[in-house]
Amino acid sequence: MDPISDMLNRIKNAQAVRHERVAAPFSQVKFRIAQLLVEAGYLVSVEKVIKMAKKAEVAWLDLVLKYADGRGAISGIRLVSRPSRHIYISARNIKPVRSGYGLAVLSTSKGVMTGTNARKENIGGEVMFEIW
Repeated sequence: MDPISDMLNRIKNAQAVRHERVAAPFSQVKFRIAQLLVEAGYLVSVEKVIKMAKKAEVAWLDLVLKYADGRGAISGIRLVSRPSRHIYISARNIKPVRSGYGLAVLSTSKGVMTGTNARKENIGGEVMFEIW
């Protein structure tokens, strides 16, 4: 299973049943994605939590979901790249998502960043997903 899509599905499903928090296994890429979602206003906060499990430390992400007027901040998520098919895009071909109301997340040579920032820095990369 794709770990990034797993984290996004956990967020989407938790928001659908109005949970306040959701946990996901930790990785640096997922932590950076969650930070971008906090900066864009789709999540309230994210933190790394270390738990003990069978004499070993296990790291998790604790994601706090954001709601406004009883509705979740995330309306939809569309996975663009998958493990079987990677979609790359140049900087000049990065377009606004949902007429500027959404956000594209790219994996670039300078790390994971939003489509807007990638276009400003004139670097392309792999389009991971779009969120609105």
